[in-house]
Amino acid sequence: MSEPQIAQKAPFKVEVEAGKTYFWCACGRSSKQPFCDGSHQGTGLSPVKFQAGDAKTVFFCGCKNSAKQPLCDGTHNRL
Repeated sequence: MSEPQIAQKAPFKVEVEAGKTYFWCACGRSSKQPFCDGSHQGTGLSPVKFQAGDAKTVFFCGCKNSAKQPLCDGTHNRL
């Protein structure tokens, strides 16, 4: 299994829609950050499903190393 690439050393601020499903890029290779575009094929990594319960602002992990994937936990500050 490959190690994820760091997409950016900051979270992605996203306004999510209530009831919508999102697939967060776990590999860091997607051109549609922070979401999956299928670039993980062959890496052994898979996108993480996120179901938005409410319409709100969410901070998706950009460094791909958060312990709370797909959300940011501040790990990027230690990289």
